[in-house]
Amino acid sequence: MISLNLNAVREKQTESERIAAAMAHFWAHPGGSFKELPPARMKPRPARRDWVDPETVLKRRPKPISAADRRALRKMADSL
Repeated sequence: MISLNLNAVREKQTESERIAAAMAHFWAHPGGSFKELPPARMKPRPARRDWVDPETVLKRRPKPISAADRRALRKMADSL
């Protein structure tokens, strides 16, 4: 371990030894084993949209022409 502060290394040494002893105790007793599982795949859900702006809907798709407007357009085209 490389450290410019040797006192910090010495302070952590006792904690490191305690953890090593706990690990040795775990592995020595029956049932001291582990199971390697596949990694978890995190796929965030998309943001929920509770309200849609009506202007946005109209910009995406124009309103269809009504039957009356269609008849009026045909009359105008026939008169030309």
